[in-house]
Amino acid sequence: MTSKSKSVPNADHPSGDSKPAAEEPNELALLKDRFLRLAADFDNFRRRTAQEADRRAASQKESFIHDLLPTLDNFERALDAESSHDQLREGLQITLQQLQQLLRKHGVAVDDALGKPFDPHRQEALTTRCDPTQPDGTVLQVFQRGYRHGDEVLRPAKVIVNDHARAEE
Repeated sequence: MTSKSKSVPNADHPSGDSKPAAEEPNELALLKDRFLRLAADFDNFRRRTAQEADRRAASQKESFIHDLLPTLDNFERALDAESSHDQLREGLQITLQQLQQLLRKHGVAVDDALGKPFDPHRQEALTTRCDPTQPDGTVLQVFQRGYRHGDEVLRPAKVIVNDHARAEE
């Protein structure tokens, strides 16, 4: 019958490990080295990720500016041209359409608030007015259009909101 040797806990070590005390500092140094390398790798990853995000944002900004330049050229041409009031108005209308198309291309949408229920997350109420022909809380007039990119509000619309309580005043 063979006897299996059982490790006897090391009484000198508080954890009761059976490893000799000479191996622990070596293992501790290896673990410390491994930890430092992982920490350095993580810092490098974080720095690379931030740099990539910065590069991506700069590229998007450059693309937007590149797309905007033809519209600016059209404004300059319209101002330099000797044309009638109607021709100037038509040129500005075309340029406005170009700007709106550019914004749509880059995911920016106009917040069409007129006639819709007031949404304090997308609109800023400048004042209220009573119009009994419209439902309470409806946007009656838009002073400044609002814009959003997806669900993010870039600029809230500045509006007048219907308030039936004002009729009682």
